[in-house]
Amino acid sequence: MTKREKLTPGSDHPIAVAPYSSEVVVTAGSRRIARTRSALILQEATYPPVYYIPREDVDMSLLERSEHTSYCPYKGDASYYSIPALGETGQNSAWTYEAPFDAVAGIKDHLAFYTDRVSVELKD
Repeated sequence: MTKREKLTPGSDHPIAVAPYSSEVVVTAGSRRIARTRSALILQEATYPPVYYIPREDVDMSLLERSEHTSYCPYKGDASYYSIPALGETGQNSAWTYEAPFDAVAGIKDHLAFYTDRVSVELKD
């Protein structure tokens, strides 16, 4: 088994997690998947910001856990969820870090969604 590299965010690869004060609504077709005023915004290096939504604000009945996983040396192991109603497009469309590294501990118990598969609307 290969040992996975664990990296700490820094000036060469900054990561910031902060509360997002406006409402975030996630929809898939006509179905509302999530709605919250308690999202976190994660800004990592030069990547676009990602909105992490508390699990309690996600309609988990519309999601199905998949077998897919991935690893980020800055955040840890990610588990994925699919949205069966979207068919193939919905495969692995949401992810979560159930035991994130300390630097991003705030995203525990939150889900993020791929914006090319669902609509993530930011409201004031």
